[in-house]
Amino acid sequence: MNDKRLEENRYDSRALNYSNTKEFNAYDAEKSYILDPIEDYYSLIRNISGSLRFLEIGAGMGENSEPILKAGHKLHSTDISSESVEIMKKRFQKYNTFSAETADMESLPFEDQSYDVVASSGSLSYGDNYKVLNEIYRVLKSGGIYIALDSLNNNPIYRFNRYIHYLKGNRSKSTLSRMPSLKLLNEYEKKFHETEVNFYGSLTWALPVLNIFLNEDTLRALSNKFDKKIKIKKSAFKFTMKAIKL
Repeated sequence: MNDKRLEENRYDSRALNYSNTKEFNAYDAEKSYILDPIEDYYSLIRNISGSLRFLEIGAGMGENSEPILKAGHKLHSTDISSESVEIMKKRFQKYNTFSAETADMESLPFEDQSYDVVASSGSLSYGDNYKVLNEIYRVLKSGGIYIALDSLNNNPIYRFNRYIHYLKGNRSKSTLSRMPSLKLLNEYEKKFHETEVNFYGSLTWALPVLNIFLNEDTLRALSNKFDKKIKIKKSAFKFTMKAIKL
């Protein structure tokens, strides 16, 4: 079984086990000191005015879709897992501005320059980096915006942790090599007219140990101060990106 089919089956199974009676927020259980990139991603969405056509790729079960809808935009969400798409349709049926379909982010079934904004959260490692980059660029209108939240793969501690998850069967092998890197971010900068990237969690690898001695609010303040003052990109845990197409 190839990795793409493996991930499709994994997320189909996850969706089938999902309880529709439970309110779902992927970040409820996250430590407070790694919430800032998520909040930044939502802020980037809220700062886009008007009622625009959004395309969300690798949307999963819609864990990060509702902020787009609440901001008044028209959202079309896609995922390779058909079961996840069905969950999204049920979750957001109250919004007449929402639609969803099964689609592979490496080959999006949309015409050139179809969307004002493309958004993705944590999904870039699930497709060939350059195919996904070119597809995002292709479906965006001139002046269109790409917004991303994802993990970075330059820190060896994070790479080792992801490899352990691969050995445990929690991720496919291809996602290890496709996890976004500084090199990939440079490719986005070359492709798009203007990019703005923020890095978060340069100290995240050490925070679980520091959490023994410090509370989460103190750790969050420490982590934020370190990110802003030191700006060590290579050890960052997460990043957000806003890219504008010529």
